[in-house]
Amino acid sequence: MLIGVPKESKDQEYRVGVVPAGVQALVARGHQVLVQADAGTRIGFGDAQYAAAGARLVASAQEVFSADLIVKVKELQPPEFGLPRRGQILFAYLHLAPDPPLLDAMLLSGASAIAFETVEDAQGRLPLLQPMSRIAGRLSIQVGAWMLTMVNGGSGVLLGGVDGVTPGRVVVLGAGVSGSNAVHAAVGAGAQVTVLDIHRDPLAGIERRYPGRVETRLSEPAAIEDSVVQADLVVGALLVPGKLAPKLVTRSHLRRMRPGSALVDIAIDQGGIAESSRPTSHSHPLYMDEGIVHYCVPNMPSACARTATLALAHATLPYVIKLADAGLEALRGDAGLTAGLQVSSGKITHAGLAQDTGRPFSPYGAAD
Repeated sequence: MLIGVPKESKDQEYRVGVVPAGVQALVARGHQVLVQADAGTRIGFGDAQYAAAGARLVASAQEVFSADLIVKVKELQPPEFGLPRRGQILFAYLHLAPDPPLLDAMLLSGASAIAFETVEDAQGRLPLLQPMSRIAGRLSIQVGAWMLTMVNGGSGVLLGGVDGVTPGRVVVLGAGVSGSNAVHAAVGAGAQVTVLDIHRDPLAGIERRYPGRVETRLSEPAAIEDSVVQADLVVGALLVPGKLAPKLVTRSHLRRMRPGSALVDIAIDQGGIAESSRPTSHSHPLYMDEGIVHYCVPNMPSACARTATLALAHATLPYVIKLADAGLEALRGDAGLTAGLQVSSGKITHAGLAQDTGRPFSPYGAAD
């Protein structure tokens, strides 16, 4: 199969879909790989390395999209909407629910789009989302500490405090992969930490890991309100795979927080957990709303793009090989990979996406 690896075009997105070692593995199986020039140069994967691994370097995204399988990181940007075609497979993070124009473009193209964020393993976990969730969770505390500084409009709170001064309060909404990693980083920073989740098991796991160090609460409206209004930093770390994130933080909550407190919304890829959340970028990451500093960057892990690329490539390569070897036939008998298929042949093939967007659902097989 001919596989294409484009250079990412989202603002300050330096990750790349396949690293040179992955190219070498694909070529060894008889596949051909097109890589757009400078796709990985910024993070230390130069064109010469790709060429030595067996890739053919091309100048433009248009040339890359002549391939049968496109492996990239982030969702298509508007200038790329016209590039996919019927019969082609796009394998990337997609986040279609909060982006109707992108969804329309993917449906119009007739291509089959498999989302990293909804591929499941045999245990129902999300193996292609988890590496980035770990990074985003840990980054959220670094970013939040920076947001709280006066130069950013923050309240001037040092999360770890100092002798005789109470540490800052961090509230993490969601105890999944990104949330538990945010808790880990917040504990390491010396903050007072509260984490909320609708499930008892992940909360119990956090209590066992940090005995007496982290407050855990079941997530219900009164507990959310009570925790959020006292927080110096709120981290939104909720995930409903393939669906819009629930809005748990209201403007009323924000108005009761100390002015200059911070909100890091990791869930912004799926619409965000706050009524005030809207996507920002690495170039312009912050904005003030209701007196609260907001950070809602959809591609947070690109801030650590080399680490993120290596973690992501390690997780995705087995799936890339499977798709390269068998095309969409790879989905037959693989419920976890099929769970990643969002659209195919102009139809929505993911039930959650169809529900959130109010469009018809066509299970895979009916969409062929």
